[in-house]
Amino acid sequence: MTTLPVYRWRLAPDGLATRRQLRSLGLRPGGQDVVAQLERPRRRRGPLVAYLYRIDEARPVRPMTVRRAGALAKANAARRWCPACRRDAGYVIPTSLGMCSPCAYPV
Repeated sequence: MTTLPVYRWRLAPDGLATRRQLRSLGLRPGGQDVVAQLERPRRRRGPLVAYLYRIDEARPVRPMTVRRAGALAKANAARRWCPACRRDAGYVIPTSLGMCSPCAYPV
């Protein structure tokens, strides 16, 4: 396994981008391997790490179809239902609780 080149924050060469930067350009990594690593130092903890991909090898984002949008809406709706009281909580239930707030913290 080869080691990745590491660049400091804001010093990455042109032609490389993070996933978020690719997405803002309407692109996705498209199966390519990580080319480099970007590190942002922090004071008391380890550095924040972001992986960089080549822009010229990136592919366009797949378009959202009606069926994919429906499946996404269904999955998001399932995350809102409380398994304890079987009601729509009105928000995405935190996985740390596993149920809505009134069920997790009864009065």
